[in-house]
Order: sequence, then C-alpha cells, then structure tokens
Amino acid sequence: MLLLLAALPAMFWDGAADTAPALRDAGIQQILVPAARLDSWKSVPGIVAEAADLEGAVKLLTPTVNYRVNEAGATSSPWLVANGWRFIRRPEGRYYYDVTGKQAALAAAEAFCYGANAMIRTDAAGLKPLAGMLAFLRTITGEELPPAADIGYIDDGSAVSGEVMNLLVRDNLLFQLVTSPDRRLKLNVKLGTREYPLEDAGNPGAVAHEVRFNLTDEKRSVRIYGSSVVVARLTASGDHARLHLLNYAGVARKVDGIRVRVLGQYPKHQLSLADGAGVELLDYTLEPGATEFTLPELKTYAVVDLSR
Repeated sequence: MLLLLAALPAMFWDGAADTAPALRDAGIQQILVPAARLDSWKSVPGIVAEAADLEGAVKLLTPTVNYRVNEAGATSSPWLVANGWRFIRRPEGRYYYDVTGKQAALAAAEAFCYGANAMIRTDAAGLKPLAGMLAFLRTITGEELPPAADIGYIDDGSAVSGEVMNLLVRDNLLFQLVTSPDRRLKLNVKLGTREYPLEDAGNPGAVAHEVRFNLTDEKRSVRIYGSSVVVARLTASGDHARLHLLNYAGVARKVDGIRVRVLGQYPKHQLSLADGAGVELLDYTLEPGATEFTLPELKTYAVVDLSR
C-alpha cells in the first residue's frame, strides 16, 4: 500500500537537545531542527533529527473557529479560520504553523488533508496532541487519488480572489484552479465576468453564495448537514473515493450527528477516526446517484474510504 499524499507534516523543534526526554515522553520520534542545532541532536537516542529552517516558508493561520455575534441578534455565527485555499492556490509551496496545545493536532490534520508540505512548531503542551495525530496519520494508507472538483475557478491572484476561494472551501464547494473554462466541470467561475462582476467581488460572501446558487446543491459532490464548522475534502478516481472531514471547533468541542451526502453509489466503506474508538457510520444508505450516512461524532478529523 502506498502512503497517502507522499508525506506527513513534520514537527519543527528549535529547543536544545536536553529537551529530548520531553519529546520522547510525548511520543515524538522525528523532528526538524535548525541547522545550528543538528549536530547536538544527532547523538540523541530514539529521535531522528534533520536540519530545516522556516525561511521562505509561508506562515499559516492557526486553524480554529471564532464565534461572532450577529448584528441582528444575540446569537453567534462561526467564522472558520482555515488554510485550505492557500494550499490549493500554491500546492508546491512550503508552509509552517506556529501553534500551541491541542491546536497542533488540528494543524497536522489540515496539512495532511491537503497534502501540504508543512512544518508545525508547537509548545510543550502541543507535543502529545501532535504526536497522537501523527501516529494516527501514519495509519492512513492507500492509493493516492486526485482531488474531486465541481467548479473550475480562474484565480487572478488578488486578495479578493483568495478570499472567495477561502469561502468556497469553508462552504464545502469543491473547486480546482483552471486557466480557462473547463467544460468537463459543472461550473466555471471568473471574477469580472457578467455572472460575477468585479463590483460584486468586494463582498466575497455574496460571490460564494452566487456560486452555490449557480452550481445547485443537487450537483455538489459533497454536502454536510448538521454542522457549519466541518470542512470536507474529497479525492476520487474510478471505483474509489476518500472523504476527509475536519472539525475546526475540535479543540473546544466535538460535533454530534453529522449527515453526509456524497455523489455516486459506494456500497463499501471504511471509517478511520482520530480520537474516537468504537464509532461507526450509521444509516448508511444508497440513494439514486448518491451515498448518504451519518457520522455520530467528530472530535477533530475523520477519513472515510468509499468503494464500489
């Protein structure tokens, strides 16, 4: 079996070699260290160290959910801080997170989900959560599949275009970057056209809403019911599909009862769940042209393998 997406995210540790006991206690076995510290780490038993640096790598935001009070009332709506659109825009880029505590685990899952070349720098409180997530990610093996997409997006490289892509990712509207309209896709989007005029681009949320309206929910490859803080990524080819589910509120709270709809009939499935032993998919149903199921709970990250 091939490792999924070529490589795991790596932990960047700039501590001295005398911090090795803390790393071993947490279950960390491999690290990247500044070149100036490499010699001192080479003689440390139980930990494999390689030289790396953060120069030239893009610093990512800490993945999380911020709850904002709605202007019309006292309720709060979630605002996802996610980096998926950055990975899609620059799949060949080098990235790094600077995160603390349990958010190190979510950062690792996010990077792995998109196959990103990412380093994770964390604090002492983040060692065990990160080690646990990396151990889980090593169990995810299988055929490498291309990302699924319903939408072809022509990116002009602007900040506004980036924010539109960010909202498409957060709204689970699957897209790929194209340089010109692709008739094989269900919808093509370019800012500055009659359908998506530049004067409307100042409100990226309205653009994302228009994209969803034009695509229609019936044609979406993935739909998530019951949560606005879960982001899905789907890869697929032939008789196989792999669905990644990330709970951006996972550091603080789990999500219960997520209903998922995936286009295509997949009678076979396998669930791999971080932080969740004994959980199984419920109400697994094959509908005309689609597969639906319920994930009873999602703490941080899940991978669902589907096959015919």
